Amino acid sequence: MNVSPFQEWIELADQDEASARFLVAMRPLPVEVICFHCQQSAEKTLKAFLAKKNKDVPRSHDLLVLLDLVASVAPAMASLESILLRLNDFSVVVRYPAHVPLEESDAMQALKDVGEIRKHLMSNL
Repeated sequence: MNVSPFQEWIELADQDEASARFLVAMRPLPVEVICFHCQQSAEKTLKAFLAKKNKDVPRSHDLLVLLDLVASVAPAMASLESILLRLNDFSVVVRYPAHVPLEESDAMQALKDVGEIRKHLMSNL
């Protein structure tokens, strides 16, 4: 069975989102790991959009760089900037010591943000 690049990216994004949702039941709550998986899901969702539009998918983790590419094809997607700005630092900053501490509310917001990104993606395909 031949899977499209779009579908591959969506499946990877789904895995990250599912991982984040699964971790919500853990105690103590692994806030940083949840936020990391949400950023990863957002990144892969944007890359799925680019793949669906037959655009090059860059090796970048910067959500704002990816948004610029996505918005060049679908200007309405630019409305995601504030959401992506919230998630952007979760790719690296939360994976190392001495980062800004996060709260449970940050993890819950990150999960909501991932859903909003997916909704926008599907409505702009």
